Amino acid sequence: MPSTSTEQDDQLRELIPRLRRFALWLTRDVHAADDLVQSTLERALSRWASRRGGDTLRSWLFTILHRRFIDGQRSAKRHARLLGSLREPDEAHWPSAEHMAATRSTLNAFGELSAEQRGLLLLVVVEGFSYQEVADLLDVPIGTVMSRLSRARQALRQLSDGKRPAPLLRVMK
Repeated sequence: MPSTSTEQDDQLRELIPRLRRFALWLTRDVHAADDLVQSTLERALSRWASRRGGDTLRSWLFTILHRRFIDGQRSAKRHARLLGSLREPDEAHWPSAEHMAATRSTLNAFGELSAEQRGLLLLVVVEGFSYQEVADLLDVPIGTVMSRLSRARQALRQLSDGKRPAPLLRVMK
């Protein structure tokens, strides 16, 4: 815990661009991403004294952001059911990849992944979290992180090649 509020402000200010980038890929909307980051920072500041000493500030903030995003998604689904309008959320329109480099194609494919897959890839590949840190952040076993990451990478490869990944089937008992 920082000894002064100036140190606290500096630490938070330094992490805002990373939080914003992660929120932007989760929400796919600049305004929603800004709202999510603001909500995350408000939550962090209001709970600063209850922060566990073992948590790094970065991990703690990303955990808060991810949970706020998931809670918002669940809340939106509940409201949609209550209103009886189960329309799909508007998808972002990504530019055509026909005349662009392979990098652009991969970026477009990345945009087609599910929010869970995008978030997982961003945490590991872009933000540099270890598998264990991601497992702690998402509150799932490390094996789950590894298998989800493998499926996300496979889906990204297929989408980059212009193929649609097969939907995941769940065994129902």
